[in-house]
Amino acid sequence: MVQALFDRVSERLLGEGAELERTRMFSSDGLKTAGKFFAMVSKGELVVKLPRERVDELVAAGAGHRFDPGHGRLMKEWLALRPADEPACAAYMSEAHNFVGAQGNGS
Repeated sequence: MVQALFDRVSERLLGEGAELERTRMFSSDGLKTAGKFFAMVSKGELVVKLPRERVDELVAAGAGHRFDPGHGRLMKEWLALRPADEPACAAYMSEAHNFVGAQGNGS
């Protein structure tokens, strides 16, 4: 289900932004902007890159958990979750895209 949500949102985002690219990260489908990953699907969960404080907030709220790429070390700016529907998936992916895009622009 998460993969299907990711695919639909990805297609829409790719159609809107020429700077986006779909590729692989940690053996998973992912999206990147300006050469930096911001969203992917791993083990049936959406994984997005967000500010550490936002990840802390979402983890505390029970929305998801910190992403572990498999080596036992949690990534502080990556959140893994199962969005309830396409609008929720799109919101997380857009938030991650904006965060990573802002990093690439020096802000």
